[in-house]
Amino acid sequence: MTLTATPVIPGGTHRPGPHPHAHIGRRAVTAAESGFQRAATGTYFAWLDHVWPAAGCTRPVRLTGECATVSPATGELLSLASTDDMPDGQIYKPCGNRRASVCPSCAEVYRRDAFHLIRAGLVGGKGIPANVCGHPAVFVTLTAPSFGAVHTRRTSKTGQAIPCRPRRTETLCPHGVDLRCDRLHAADEKALGTPLCLDCYDHHAQVVFNNQAGELWRRTTIGIRRELAKTARAFGLPAASFRLSYGKVAEMQRRGVVHYHVIIRLDGVEPDCPGAVVPPPAPLGLLDLVAAVEHAAASTRFGTDGHPHHPAGWHIAWGDEGKGRYADIRPVRLAGDGDITDTMVAAYLAKYATKSTEATGHVSRRLTTDTVDLYANPDGTHAERLIDAAWTLGCAPGWSGLRRWAHMLGFGGHFLTKSRRYSVTFRILRDARVVWRRTVDHDQDQEHDAETTVVINTLAYTGSGWLTTGDALLANTAAAMARERAEAGREATREHLHG
Repeated sequence: MTLTATPVIPGGTHRPGPHPHAHIGRRAVTAAESGFQRAATGTYFAWLDHVWPAAGCTRPVRLTGECATVSPATGELLSLASTDDMPDGQIYKPCGNRRASVCPSCAEVYRRDAFHLIRAGLVGGKGIPANVCGHPAVFVTLTAPSFGAVHTRRTSKTGQAIPCRPRRTETLCPHGVDLRCDRLHAADEKALGTPLCLDCYDHHAQVVFNNQAGELWRRTTIGIRRELAKTARAFGLPAASFRLSYGKVAEMQRRGVVHYHVIIRLDGVEPDCPGAVVPPPAPLGLLDLVAAVEHAAASTRFGTDGHPHHPAGWHIAWGDEGKGRYADIRPVRLAGDGDITDTMVAAYLAKYATKSTEATGHVSRRLTTDTVDLYANPDGTHAERLIDAAWTLGCAPGWSGLRRWAHMLGFGGHFLTKSRRYSVTFRILRDARVVWRRTVDHDQDQEHDAETTVVINTLAYTGSGWLTTGDALLANTAAAMARERAEAGREATREHLHG
């Protein structure tokens, strides 16, 4: 077995020399030319094996330094490898970005990990006891209130598509815009999520809601626990006899506002073993959990501090108070019959865990005073006005978070979070994958497998991205072909098991 300790030294100063195929004469090479030059060398397959861990990555991290293998028993240096002796003189590491629009390969790894993390909290496995499948659990969608009329897709109770916003007579807003829309919008139509009148829409309130959504969720969990505690006392149970466990994913809607999809599981508490995951005490059950969530979603609200642009502050709450809709709550079952299943929920949440602001048509890195004007415009598109609102409001003392997260339309929270005992962690899943690769797929330490060794990597950051476009083309293509073969193998296995 191999234990790895990896201190990475940031800000490395080493820079490799020019790539051997970066230029042909004085003319910059094309992707095809640099790829051909790389593939034509006798070391191509050695290079491909070397970069394989990051082959599918769009922008891998490049590291230089040394890797030492040491015996923990004697302290003896068993081997020492320098990146100077490796292809390109450096190590390639996947970027690990969770956003599918930035790096599809790393986002797919993140999505699969998210699926197993969420599902393990419903059915057990990955170190979670299997008895969680019998615990009451609900799938909750908490939406933001309306900040103005937007184009949307609507269906009737029978599932038939109906017009966006039909009106018999002309309905004009204060800015003279007709608020009617008789169209049946397509699923990929760019108009979806855009306001019918940009000047009527409250862009300031929306970015403030995005910024305060995390605090609203924290207060909501407190409200759920308080309601369940009341119910527990009514049953003669102590208030500390239960525990809430949850997994939460944030989704950015097309209108640019965040809402939450949450799995909430009701657990019990074992006094002699506080860390144990046990069923809730009878008679606390699913109906009590649903009632507590409904009450908390409808009653949780607070006001923000005042702002120079809005001295009274903003009112933060879930849903549309005028229509009485605050949350969509559905029980989770292990089998169908109309209820959503564990696999459906895990796949749904994992899909949104790899998304960000792409649905709004805006994608950018963190903004600065030098770049904000490229994306913000108080008289521009919906996304441009949201960015401008976040940047403008963020200049006031105490509101700097809005400016820091202006590229996320004010939202600065994590897109996937969980309570401590809901499920395993991403780190556990990643460590298990590393161990599997080393012991099953890539047995790279055969000469030291008789004893436990420690690998100490002293690495410095060199840069990000492939050295040439041809390298990216070759590596990404090889990785894509490997993924297709793996998916074909999984499909054949599924057909064999279920056929």
